[in-house]
Amino acid sequence: MLMRAALPASCLLVGGYFAFHAVNGPTGYSAWREYKVQRAKLDTAVDNSKEQKIALQRQLALLNPRAVNPDLADELVRRNLDMIRPDEVVVPLPIEPGTAPTAGAPAAR
Repeated sequence: MLMRAALPASCLLVGGYFAFHAVNGPTGYSAWREYKVQRAKLDTAVDNSKEQKIALQRQLALLNPRAVNPDLADELVRRNLDMIRPDEVVVPLPIEPGTAPTAGAPAAR
């Protein structure tokens, strides 16, 4: 009787081994959930990088050497050289796409 139960018992043990590793192994269900969380974080980082790239491209377009935006130049000089007076408050305004001021037009402060 023991010999007749050995084959099914060994099949159950092998099946259990594979089932355990399908859930807890390095490429199992648990690892897949962790990969999914990491992917979401990386997608968020990529989106943030794309937004930063767009903002830098807008600022670069305003730094055209032939027609520098005077407000942007004033802002950069004051920020980088710490030329802000104690009684001033700097409020950065977001530049919306398609509404970049031209060199001769006054920009909103």
